[in-house]
Amino acid sequence: MTTQQKKKTIAIFEGIQIRRHWDEYKELWYFAVVDIIQVLTKTGRPRKYWNDLKVKLKKEGSGLSEKIGQLKMRAADGKYYTTDVADTEAALRLIQSIPSPNAEPLKLWLARVGYERLEEIADPEIAIDRALKTYLQKGYSREWINQRLKSIEIRKELTDEWEKRGAKDGLEFAILTDEITKSWAGITTKKYKKLKGLKKANLRDNMTNLELVLNMLAETVTTEISKKHEPKNLEENKQVAREGGSVAGNARKDIENKTGKNVITSKNAQLLLKK
Repeated sequence: MTTQQKKKTIAIFEGIQIRRHWDEYKELWYFAVVDIIQVLTKTGRPRKYWNDLKVKLKKEGSGLSEKIGQLKMRAADGKYYTTDVADTEAALRLIQSIPSPNAEPLKLWLARVGYERLEEIADPEIAIDRALKTYLQKGYSREWINQRLKSIEIRKELTDEWEKRGAKDGLEFAILTDEITKSWAGITTKKYKKLKGLKKANLRDNMTNLELVLNMLAETVTTEISKKHEPKNLEENKQVAREGGSVAGNARKDIENKTGKNVITSKNAQLLLKK
């Protein structure tokens, strides 16, 4: 799976983030090696540990390094860097090379992640059910959850369309999303998140029903315009994104004129979930 909505690019294991990427063609998860090492060793310098380990494994004649790939992954500073990654098999081999009391729980976690993902491929409703339960546990209303799950479907249709038009997952998707946000909300995604006091949290998980509906409208219209005009590069995709976002932007302004209230609010999930 390649779209951002139906894959989680960050997982948490014992309080530590493990970055991961789902390869739709190979049907494999790839995990950031330095993140796995951080879990196992709790070292403050996982990159140095990994570099030293690679030298050691090479001297011992291990073939593990041949199983390590590289992908662009998002770092703590929000930028994307080339990162060593391992599929589940290579990750388990890596774990065997590092003495750690966390090894066995991590093995079980990796196995469970792979199993759940394959379940979701066979039956996509499983992923929806899991998302529903997660949102209910967090205290979201069923009305909001229904909107949120629909927004995931709409987002997937949009990112699938972007892929058809040559846009790349990651940075280019983020650029196009920002164009949509600026056009409908009147502010950049970064400023939107800042308004709500967010850092790494998902912006959509912190939208009101009305914000979510307008964002869905912007993405739906963008998809339809893209299908009609078939943009061929990033600049043309950006223009389509602006056009789609502006439709929802006009709707936002009409709503604000009729109600006398701002649609864009500082309310985040913490405030929305207060009883």
